[in-house]
Amino acid sequence: MLSFGFTPLLALVLGASLGAAFPQGTLKKSCSLSKYQFLMPHELKAVQKMKEEFEDTMLLSDCKCNIRLFHRKWSTAELSMPDRVMLVEAELDFATTMLGLPANPRFTEMHQQPLDFLTQAREDLRGCMSMEAPSHQPSGKLRHWLQKLQTAKETETAACLEASAILHLFQVLNDLRCTALREQCT
Repeated sequence: MLSFGFTPLLALVLGASLGAAFPQGTLKKSCSLSKYQFLMPHELKAVQKMKEEFEDTMLLSDCKCNIRLFHRKWSTAELSMPDRVMLVEAELDFATTMLGLPANPRFTEMHQQPLDFLTQAREDLRGCMSMEAPSHQPSGKLRHWLQKLQTAKETETAACLEASAILHLFQVLNDLRCTALREQCT
């Protein structure tokens, strides 16, 4: 009789102990960027079409831009994984902001599919940032680039910023892919 009452009590105590050791929300959360390892051809085609249309309609010689955000002396592969996630999130934030600006109505339609895709990727990355390294401080390389980005936003024209974002979208997509693969990409 004593063992009958002791067994349920023991199970209750063990269950409570294990429940405290593994909080319920912890096991359900995961950071999966796997869908960005291999980008869908229709997404890449939409970005390429938008970039080509942009290049055809914009005379780069008329735009006197000093922005060189994507000409870095280091590669994304040199960064730690938390730094890469922060870099790609900042790049995606910049790109989505620029694609969201009012544009020629014909060009606005071409922006929509890439804008939707990049916005989703940015939101997915933000979820990973909060889970993987919520209080990560960027390295010197990344901190310098983030400052350069902020300065460009304050000093460059919207046209120059938009041109830089659109002309370097494939670099942003490659950085996203490498971050999703969690490997050293060049």
